[in-house]
Amino acid sequence: MLELQLLPFKTITTPRLVLREITINDAPEVFAFRSNKEAMLFIGKPPAKSIDEAKELIQKFNDGLNNNDAATWGITLAGEDKIIGTIGFWRMEKDHYRAEIGYMLHPDYWNKGIASEALNAVMEHGFKDLKFHTIQAFLTPENISSSRLLEKAGFVKEAHFKDNYFFEGVFSDTAVYSKINPDH
Repeated sequence: MLELQLLPFKTITTPRLVLREITINDAPEVFAFRSNKEAMLFIGKPPAKSIDEAKELIQKFNDGLNNNDAATWGITLAGEDKIIGTIGFWRMEKDHYRAEIGYMLHPDYWNKGIASEALNAVMEHGFKDLKFHTIQAFLTPENISSSRLLEKAGFVKEAHFKDNYFFEGVFSDTAVYSKINPDH
């Protein structure tokens, strides 16, 4: 079984980004993208309605980290402290050396290569430092931008589940993308 130690939290830097721990002080920024209908379109959860909901989500992120079950980074531009999105590992299957990755950005930052830069940095940490064998992503097949992002990062579509997700009275499909650690 994979032995993980997620604390102390690792800040990840790239040429343009700082991926850092999310604190309760980030609630207004988290609320800004979690309440944005465009940003939430393919997330499969209702948009946040209050700062308190953003605070609850941040607490969930922190609980996952403290329980050694999940790690979520706030995406910031280098030199700025404002969180513009999140990226992280959750649904870790330690017995199988795998984790699911999830991410989102405020729409003001779409199509600038930010998600790609964050994904590649977190994926490298997952493979080299955390020793995952496989990183997976589950997404709505209609989310073409996310499919392209994953394929550009070397993920392969492995499955397409029909009507397996129920949200707001509608069943929808899920596409599963995976990438195997190139060092394994």
